[in-house]
Amino acid sequence: MHELILHHYPTSPFAEKARLMLGFKQLSWRSVMIPPLMPKPDLTALTGGYRKTPVLQVGADIYCDTALIARRLDAEKSTPSLSPEGQCFNVATLAQWADSVLFQHAVSLVFAPESMAVRFAKVPPEFAKAFAADRAALFSGGTASRLPLEQARHQWPALMGRLQQQLQQGGGDFLFGEPSVADFAVAHPLWFLRGTPITAPLVDEYPDVAAWLARVMGFGHGSLSDMSGEQAIDIAREATPAALPDEAFSEPNGFTAGQRVAIAAVDYGVDPVEGELVFVGREELILRREDERAGIVHVHFPRLGFRIEAR
Repeated sequence: MHELILHHYPTSPFAEKARLMLGFKQLSWRSVMIPPLMPKPDLTALTGGYRKTPVLQVGADIYCDTALIARRLDAEKSTPSLSPEGQCFNVATLAQWADSVLFQHAVSLVFAPESMAVRFAKVPPEFAKAFAADRAALFSGGTASRLPLEQARHQWPALMGRLQQQLQQGGGDFLFGEPSVADFAVAHPLWFLRGTPITAPLVDEYPDVAAWLARVMGFGHGSLSDMSGEQAIDIAREATPAALPDEAFSEPNGFTAGQRVAIAAVDYGVDPVEGELVFVGREELILRREDERAGIVHVHFPRLGFRIEAR
């Protein structure tokens, strides 16, 4: 049985979502630090070009996107579940909203000039310049666009008011009574805002939300130990991908196993990953790739938020 390996960096909001889900599950995992900026040679040797953070590795299986990572963690350890029985649709829908709409607002607010001045006060000017260029490239070519700061400020009270109301009426300590992937998806944009005293009041002005966030953060990150990128690549090369899921499904656009395809995110970080399509299901797509360093790997993508093209 292979260890869980998370490829991430400390200040990534989506990586914090994954770390908290690992903590909620009380799982042990290996931590591989990746650069916050391109190039990321060890990561892309495993993914085939996908550059977004985080990525979960289990042997020679590589999982992209935190929505799919959540599903893999539930497969690793079924209880406590990230999708409580009877709430699967609700928690997945709210999580998708948080990962897109709420996160988009948080990014606009965090990247306001006064916030960035604090966030980058202690970094060399050349890093700040490289960061700006890298993020411009990350958001190039996708459907996501930067929400104007004035609009984010305008809409923020409504978004937070709805969260406050849900917590007051939800009948428990979490968004749907018991913890779920929705809590972790909502938490990471707010954690991002908590990163400077300029944006922290946007969370702290809502006492029920702030108290809930403290409960979510209280799950911690589980038990982790460090691993190098090179070690992770060695593990992939020496492992065999797991057996494919057993699911009967008719792909609406006619893609079938054995085809050469490219899969890419549609919002941002749209770098395509090419390989042989070995599985196509309702929720998941799997590519087989061979890399000179990592060997044969299966790269897993969610269906939602990604596109597929024949090659």
